[in-house]
Amino acid sequence: MSGCYLWKRASSLGLLLAAALAVTACRKEAASGDNGPKPGNVVTAGDMALVTVDKPGQFPLVQAESYDAAPQLDVTGTVFPDIAREVPVISLASGRVVDIKARLDDNVHKGQLLLKIQSPDSTNAFDIYKKAVSDERMNNKAYVRAQILFAHGAISQSMLEQAEDAEVDSQADLKAAEETLETLGVDKAHPSPVVPVYSPISGVIVQQNVTNAAAAGVTYSGSATAFTVADLSSVWVVCDVYENDIPKLGLGQTAKIKLNAYPDRPLTGHISDIGPVLDPAIRTAKVRIEVANPGILKVGMFVTATFVSLQKQHLALVPAPSILHLHDREWVFVPAANNQFRRVEVKAGQMVGDKQAILAGVQSGQRLVSNVLQLEATLEAQ
Repeated sequence: MSGCYLWKRASSLGLLLAAALAVTACRKEAASGDNGPKPGNVVTAGDMALVTVDKPGQFPLVQAESYDAAPQLDVTGTVFPDIAREVPVISLASGRVVDIKARLDDNVHKGQLLLKIQSPDSTNAFDIYKKAVSDERMNNKAYVRAQILFAHGAISQSMLEQAEDAEVDSQADLKAAEETLETLGVDKAHPSPVVPVYSPISGVIVQQNVTNAAAAGVTYSGSATAFTVADLSSVWVVCDVYENDIPKLGLGQTAKIKLNAYPDRPLTGHISDIGPVLDPAIRTAKVRIEVANPGILKVGMFVTATFVSLQKQHLALVPAPSILHLHDREWVFVPAANNQFRRVEVKAGQMVGDKQAILAGVQSGQRLVSNVLQLEATLEAQ
């Protein structure tokens, strides 16, 4: 019962308060009459991008020009050796390494001794060579004797031909034995079980597969390659180019190379290959640039390659003073009706002389205020 009573009392108080407020309002309205203050006028805010001036003619207009630009494309790349300039140092003689004269990262010249291998192959090859020399000597004497006997009618034509055939075969065997010694690197005038291995080109050792006392050659180590020497006078820069940018590039196109280690020494190269296969994960193709190495490019370096796109872009070109730079954004003012100018945001590009390219926001042929500083000063004065 007490809760019901309190609720009824609260309701009554609420009705009395509402009535009192109504009476008070009516008294104020009656007291004000026609001589009281008028309610304030509500001003609706217009377009904040519109600027109104008294004399728009004092702000000269200029027409945006048409400009065909070739945008730049910057990609990152890595320095690699030119595989056409990488040459393996091969030991056809199998055996044990007894001396190493060079190591990884060494600069070597053509014909330089790199290692020595003690090999039974050289001993066997020299034995075959000595036997071939002996057989050829004997067959040569037999052939000369057969020629004399045939001239005197002592032997038949077939016997002479047999002697000639044996001589030809022995000469072929001797030549093959000499070539084997030459291939193995054995000097037939000074035979030795130790075979020297020389560098085939001048360059840098980029790979080493042998050590002292290690096995060498296919028979014992499974590989004939002891070293790999690379000529780094010309190298590759391999870049990843996104799928949408591939049409902007072409074979033979020039690329400017900027090195992170030497930013003040830019280089120039040309595209020698555009990969036919895209990386399915990042949708990029490998683009290979051939660059002459002045001695500062090192394998594995990171570089930035800059290309000038083959696809030109149609842009608007406006005077530099017609662009207002404000809070990392760019604006221009274009004429509107009723002594007004409309502020339009644009995306500015590179400078072309004393003018600036507009990437977006203004089309060629469109009119705009030629000097925004003059317009800004007038608005501040107002």
